[in-house]
Amino acid sequence: MNLFRTKTIGADVHGETGLLRTLGAGDLVLLGIGAIVGAGVFVLTGVAAATQAGPALVLSFVLASCACAFAGLCYAELAATVGGCGSAYGYAYAALGEIVAWIIGWALILEYGMAVSAVAVGWSGYFNNALTAAGIELPAAILSAPGAGNGGVVNLPAMLIIALLGLLLSFGVRNSARFNAAIVFVKLAAIAIFIVIAAGNVKPDNWSPFLPFGWQGVVNGAALIFFAYIGFDAVSTAAEETRNPQRNMPIGIIGSLAVCTVIYMLVAGLLTGIAPYFTLNTPSPVSEALLNLGFRWGAALVAAGAIAGLTSVMLVMYYGLSRVLFAMSRDGLLPERFAAVNARTHTPRIVILFIGVVAACAAGFTPIGAIAHLVNIGTLFAFVIVCVGVIVLRRSQPNLKRPFQVPWSPLVPLLGVFFCLYLMVNLPAITWIYFLIWMGFGLLVYAAYSVRHSHIGLGS
Repeated sequence: MNLFRTKTIGADVHGETGLLRTLGAGDLVLLGIGAIVGAGVFVLTGVAAATQAGPALVLSFVLASCACAFAGLCYAELAATVGGCGSAYGYAYAALGEIVAWIIGWALILEYGMAVSAVAVGWSGYFNNALTAAGIELPAAILSAPGAGNGGVVNLPAMLIIALLGLLLSFGVRNSARFNAAIVFVKLAAIAIFIVIAAGNVKPDNWSPFLPFGWQGVVNGAALIFFAYIGFDAVSTAAEETRNPQRNMPIGIIGSLAVCTVIYMLVAGLLTGIAPYFTLNTPSPVSEALLNLGFRWGAALVAAGAIAGLTSVMLVMYYGLSRVLFAMSRDGLLPERFAAVNARTHTPRIVILFIGVVAACAAGFTPIGAIAHLVNIGTLFAFVIVCVGVIVLRRSQPNLKRPFQVPWSPLVPLLGVFFCLYLMVNLPAITWIYFLIWMGFGLLVYAAYSVRHSHIGLGS
């Protein structure tokens, strides 16, 4: 039994998979922005400024963007070279072997699955706040899960938004991309409104002292807001539904990272310019800062942008999870029924439905916020594998056609590994415990089912 058997490179990109190639470079950039710009810009900027970096949060975003850029460049090379809708799972299968691919695929299921459910809970809170502001009061029993401490029985809004997004995804990636583009426009419009208002109300005194927590505060801030970038890797799951993926995947990954970095830096700089940094540790710092300036209409539009932002994050994460499960099932590592593609919509409807039921139940009936930080470790683990995969493939297959190449390899991939491992080892111990339990369960599943049903292992 060869646990490190590898998959043929390019088979999924050039073969006929049943999925429809309809996405262009612009669609991929918008998918990336949809996944990245969410709670990070509307919430995390205030928290990080108030507790970690102060006005120097702008420098924290520079550091975090450098770390993400290393991983992003590696993703771009493997997406263009290896391809496939499995993202880091597929890259690991081609470069490092089946057992490594299974481990990273299992981690991606954790990352995307937890993200969908956790963000749905956050969306429910923003949605309820919007209804309350409009004079509509929903019963507490349907606003939170049992055990959340609010007398809740079920988080019904969270379940409903997951169901609606699942319905949208089941009707085709083209429709989902169009909806995502509209949502991205809404939240970018809200951010643009904030930028215009804030630019005319900056008080330079708020930027002094610029380094209230010293340089260590900048570093700590970078570690915190690094996770605001989580989501760009979901772009790579669209490889089999992208026209000319060798060209468009790198544009989508790097382009979305670049746009989001500029957005984050502008918002961080202006937010700390219109309000003292120590007042920003609130659930909605951007809208509250506008309220304090007397721009109620601006605050309302930013709140709408926050709801739109969370919606697009859920949509792209849900999409990414469905494609990872689809890829693993197509390889025989999970039940092949999940790999069935609907002939009319060209979508894996069965796996989309399965994810919707599980994620909706998790969001509706469990206090998922307590373990939502598992998204972080799953993502960083995937980043490490992707960076290592670039190094291994450069050595094992130096003549492989690479439409996009990471510059200064292996230095850039090694820096990506270093940054990601550094952040992983600094995560709380309880995160590692949950992660290892999940991985242990995954290895049991692999030993009991996957290793015996693998298509490569069966010679098919």
